[in-house]
Amino acid sequence: MTTVYMIRHAEAEGNLYRRGQGQFDGRVTPKGRLQIAALAERFKDVQLSALYSSDLSRTVATAGAVLKYHGLPLITDRRLRELNLGCWEDVPWGNLAYADKAMMDNFSSDPDNWHVPGAESFQAVTARVTAAVEEYAGAHGGQSIAVVSHGMAIRAMLCHYLNIPSKEVMRVPHGDNTAVSLLRIGDGRVEVVYMNDNSHLDASTSTFIGQTWWKESSGAEDNNLRFEPLDLRKDSNFYLNCYRDAWRVSHGSEYGFVPELYLSCAKAHVKAHPLALMKVYRGDKVAGLVEFDAERGEDEGFGWLTLCYMLPEHRNQGLGVQLIGHALSAFRKLGRTRLRLHVSEENEHARKFYERYEFREIGGDPGAVGEMILMEKEI
Repeated sequence: MTTVYMIRHAEAEGNLYRRGQGQFDGRVTPKGRLQIAALAERFKDVQLSALYSSDLSRTVATAGAVLKYHGLPLITDRRLRELNLGCWEDVPWGNLAYADKAMMDNFSSDPDNWHVPGAESFQAVTARVTAAVEEYAGAHGGQSIAVVSHGMAIRAMLCHYLNIPSKEVMRVPHGDNTAVSLLRIGDGRVEVVYMNDNSHLDASTSTFIGQTWWKESSGAEDNNLRFEPLDLRKDSNFYLNCYRDAWRVSHGSEYGFVPELYLSCAKAHVKAHPLALMKVYRGDKVAGLVEFDAERGEDEGFGWLTLCYMLPEHRNQGLGVQLIGHALSAFRKLGRTRLRLHVSEENEHARKFYERYEFREIGGDPGAVGEMILMEKEI
């Protein structure tokens, strides 16, 4: 019998920004790196003969947990990739659920009946992952190996080996980032010893600890934000009210806030890029807005995040990072490698928020009221 440890990748950008992340090659997040460190300790004393991984960045990075204490070659295999999401790739989950709730429900609770343009079928991902794992098991009879793959890919494989039909897929829960499932394969049999074990994680490192979507029959949840272009002809008052409130929070008063100037800039931003000014929804409720300037920094290779704003009732709930994700996605497609923004020296809360998501201070600039801290994040 071959012992196979199936490992889901660490938290990556799609998990953090709540965007479709099939074969989109997002990076591991700061929390993901902590998960990898915890996973390394879990496997420190486990005897392993081989290590296989999907070739995507988040799985290769996660495989580093095993490599820390084991001198094994890392063998990458495209067959271990995540389900290809087709036109859902890098789209906010909130938008996907709003546009087609029935198909989103199928994705989580009846994947054989999930079909979107350009996407791979659940049967196809099942076939390629199980073929790869059985091939590895045959090559390492009587040994133990580790295989790093992805959430839906592992779920498809587990359903196959447990003979669970598509309509009962919820019997196989979604696995936390770096969760481990254990299989024993040999003599024509596959035994699932345990699945989706995340005991090496604690409340500070688990991705799932603060989420509820994975417990439900539907993949839709109010914490998945939706982004729609803001029409300044209809919503200029909303835009200015948000900007005014953000200004007060940053500077302590409205002194220096010039509505006509910022409205004019917003119109220019929308003219330069259709996604530059977005109204943000949480379910059916307006939750905030995000604005970027696609022209600023073009010659130097950076993007500029102008405004990242959540309405008061939606703050301090871990949602604002999805606004960063919107800007990051847009600027990557424009070939930018860095994302910059200004934070008021007095706004310590905002500075700490951006630092949490890997922005760092690179300088300062004079602002309309006082000094502004210039922050930058590699993208």
